[in-house]
Amino acid sequence: MTSPQGPSNDTAKGPNEPSRNAGGGGLPPNLPDPVIEPRSRWIPSLVWVIPLVAALIGIALVVKSVAGRGPTITISFVSAEGLENGKTKLKYKDVDVGTVKNITLSKDHSRVLVDVQLTKVAEDFAVKDTRFWVVRPRVAASGVTGLGTLLSGAYIGVDAGKSKEDETHFVGLESPPAVTGDQKGRQFTLRGDSLGSIDIGSPIYYRRVQVGQVAGFSLDKDGTGVTMQVFVNAPYDQYVGTNARWWHASGVDLRLDSSGFKLNTQSLATVVLGGIAFQTPPNQEPGQQAPDNMTFRLGSDESDAMRDPDGQPIRVVMNFNQSLRGLSVGAPIDFRGILLGSVTGIAIEYDPKSRAFQMPVTMNIYPDRLGKRFRDSVPRQNTVAGQELLQKLVANGLRGQLRTGNLLTGQLYVALDIFPKAAKATVDVAADPLELPTVPNTLDELQLQVADIAKKLDKIPFDDIGNNLNSALKNANSLFKQLDTQVAPEARDTLTAAKKTFTEAQSTLQQDSPLQSDVHQALQELTRTLQSLNALSDYLERHPESLLRGKPGDKP
Repeated sequence: MTSPQGPSNDTAKGPNEPSRNAGGGGLPPNLPDPVIEPRSRWIPSLVWVIPLVAALIGIALVVKSVAGRGPTITISFVSAEGLENGKTKLKYKDVDVGTVKNITLSKDHSRVLVDVQLTKVAEDFAVKDTRFWVVRPRVAASGVTGLGTLLSGAYIGVDAGKSKEDETHFVGLESPPAVTGDQKGRQFTLRGDSLGSIDIGSPIYYRRVQVGQVAGFSLDKDGTGVTMQVFVNAPYDQYVGTNARWWHASGVDLRLDSSGFKLNTQSLATVVLGGIAFQTPPNQEPGQQAPDNMTFRLGSDESDAMRDPDGQPIRVVMNFNQSLRGLSVGAPIDFRGILLGSVTGIAIEYDPKSRAFQMPVTMNIYPDRLGKRFRDSVPRQNTVAGQELLQKLVANGLRGQLRTGNLLTGQLYVALDIFPKAAKATVDVAADPLELPTVPNTLDELQLQVADIAKKLDKIPFDDIGNNLNSALKNANSLFKQLDTQVAPEARDTLTAAKKTFTEAQSTLQQDSPLQSDVHQALQELTRTLQSLNALSDYLERHPESLLRGKPGDKP
């Protein structure tokens, strides 16, 4: 009977192969034996696929890492505080653009060198004007920054540069820049006498509105002033014209005038932290918009900034023969209320010829402050006409005088004025500095006069005068005693005789006395005689010929 699975394979076995069905094996009868065929040798084992795939992935990651890696740069800092190898990040706008790879010391051990691996997207940061700094918690004039690093740790901040020149070595900033390269606006340069209370980040005001900040400052090479870089944000930079005036807006400006007390401040922040303000001068149109990096003068206050340009100063020295207590460097030079300059130096010199001390005071005087008409009509000081004018002014009494500016503090200032009654003096117009004559002030003159009067009074011999007066009083006392004892009795007798004489004269001059009657008759006769003479003179005036012919009717 044929099996449904096909004919039996027993016949296909070799003569030497025993049948699996023999001996009563466990397999059912009539089942074929399995055929075993070996695998081809050229097909790899699956065990090697996994490391191969891992290697391929590693190679891909390495290629991706190398392809996404930017250049390596080196940044030098004063200190590596808060920086760690492999952990500290380089961030731009809080986006990681690099990692610190190595921190070493410089050869002279004065700085630390930080190697930073930039990412591919940050490769354009490796240019010459890029700036780097360490972001840490800081308290500055602009406020408190970097508080987030208290938990996350310090990181390196970056301000992308715009240069086309590649660079791999940089000097890091010790503090964050006040203005970054992506801010819109304009930067300007200010030159002033002192920094005042200004710091990086101090505000810039225009009509009391904050429009910018101080970006940096430095001391001039000659040490005579400071230079500041300020940044005005857009669109406020359009208000900075070529005729803009800048001044220190920090502190409190307290003034007392005819209107009372005036208190001027920009804001409470400027009082504490300092600030700078700018504005176009009153009654002037805003000039053309100032170009980037234009240089302006920084005034000490608003009145100083709004004053017309001073021009070149004249160096002047005045020698005073009095105490300079109360006079200080910076004291004003006043000409009838107009501020012409300030004192720049105070010294003392000994003159061997006169064997006296002189107190030379040097100062800078700005003649242009006397007004436009003066500038137009008066020749320059270094010309012949200007020298002649100066000699004429000195001949007419141009002098310097110390005056008291404040009775409470005793502060002095130098007054320049015309004193017609001043002693004659000359001036050397070729000297540098120019020496102008001086006169003592009114108080000193009064003191000299009082001292002169005191000297004259001191010469009067009051002791001798007192002794002589005492002697005169003693003599007068003795004289009065003598008059009372000797002269008085005789005087009484004389008065008695005089009284008798006056009585007799009175009796003689009485109206009914004979003398009075005789005198009365004599006066009557004299009156009639005068009347006759008067009639005769009238007749002769009318008939002068009667002196020759006689009266008419008289016979010859």
